[in-house]
Amino acid sequence: MLSFDYTKRVRYSETDKMGYLYYGNYASYYEIGRVETMRSVGLRYLDLEEEHKIMMPVVWMESKFLQAARYDDEIKINTSIAEMPTKIIQFDHVIKDSLNYVLNKGSVKLFFIDMTTGKRISLPPFMQKKLAPYFG
Repeated sequence: MLSFDYTKRVRYSETDKMGYLYYGNYASYYEIGRVETMRSVGLRYLDLEEEHKIMMPVVWMESKFLQAARYDDEIKINTSIAEMPTKIIQFDHVIKDSLNYVLNKGSVKLFFIDMTTGKRISLPPFMQKKLAPYFG
């Protein structure tokens, strides 16, 4: 299993009139978690697209709101991949506040597209090589 934590502070522009993190912004936080988790194992989204010509569009997302994050809160985005991907990669997210209370849980599934053909593909070998050490 691959797991990575990223710390972020809730910005004013991300909140609603009540000072809570606007619910629509959680998807952006999941993206931050995904990008930084991939980067932590040497897989940059920019390289995937520009060098390897692979896109990873979202096919499914769910989110469960448990507590509210507020303006200026420091939060931790924990992102994990529980299973070695094949045709789909699933990222699970847990967002916690500075006291370690769970504020939100979410999951996002993405698939792989070869940008030159426009067709779906399985997990590319170079990605499998980077991820393999985390899945025994």
